[in-house]
Amino acid sequence: MRYVMVQIPKPPTPASAAVGSVPTSADVARLAGVSRATVSYVLNNASAVRISEPTRRRVHAAAKELGYVPHAAARSLRAGHSRMVLMPAPAIPVGPLYSQFLSDLQGALGRLDYTVVQYGAVGTHGDEAARAWAELRPVAVLVPGSGLGPQGVAVLKRSGARAVVTLGPETVEGAHALLMDHTAVGRAAAAHLRARGRSRIGVVVPAEAGLSVFSRPRLDGVRHAVHGTGATVTELPLAYDEEDAARLAARWRDLGLDAVFAYNDEYAMLLMRALADAGVDVPGDTAVVGADDLMLGRLLRPRLSTVHIELPSGRELAELVDRAVRDPAAPPERREVLGARVVHRESS
Repeated sequence: MRYVMVQIPKPPTPASAAVGSVPTSADVARLAGVSRATVSYVLNNASAVRISEPTRRRVHAAAKELGYVPHAAARSLRAGHSRMVLMPAPAIPVGPLYSQFLSDLQGALGRLDYTVVQYGAVGTHGDEAARAWAELRPVAVLVPGSGLGPQGVAVLKRSGARAVVTLGPETVEGAHALLMDHTAVGRAAAAHLRARGRSRIGVVVPAEAGLSVFSRPRLDGVRHAVHGTGATVTELPLAYDEEDAARLAARWRDLGLDAVFAYNDEYAMLLMRALADAGVDVPGDTAVVGADDLMLGRLLRPRLSTVHIELPSGRELAELVDRAVRDPAAPPERREVLGARVVHRESS
């Protein structure tokens, strides 16, 4: 009699799947001891179904053990739309204040179960850029700055975007608008300097490309604030480098200025250092005001006066996006969201 040894393989468990295999929701369900529907409810944060907390923890633990993540495209098909919120990358340098605002916004959208994708492209602008964004089929698009027109909004909506939100100085037909009027920053700085008895005011206008979307309104704000008072305003182009700041400081006494609004804190600190090197006393000869209220400005001596800019919270904007996604037929919301107040310190 012959005996043949046959090794019967052990049935694979979800946790011991072959290397390279893609775990599925069925694998998660088996490991967690629940139905596939329960896995879907838990991992998609469905609020319409009540799932106990122990079950939620079990499902999340099983998904983590298996390395399972939900399939975004499949989820989009079930929901009828994606959960992607597209944010075009700013085409201009942004400071710490705006970077923190964007970070808070992304976190708030994530807590509402949206996936934030930042889109970067060189050489495309306005409505042309909107066609590129539309290819990704986002459920919402947040557009910083200006340049997007009604045609671009229409393209995005035809591609499935339920919400288009602009963050800038103007409204765009068909889009929600968070209006950021930077003339308020210049007005606040000028009003403060006039109240301190200054009447010959210089305004730094950065030479860097792209910053005019902020710098020109700030300059206009200063001009509006002093109109009819007898005070003068002198535009001061300045590149963000020490050599250019030194050249400006070298002719400072010839300019006859007793105050300067230096666009923001970074340009203010650059100019203050150059003025000190040139023997110009701050605030004795010239008062200096920046903007953005950066921590570094408080560490300077003299401490830097600044315009504190108030932006909407990330949570507020995330909730606006969520409302628009849930009710795309609602009329566009439009509101002013930029506040400005001076923080008076030693430099003025």
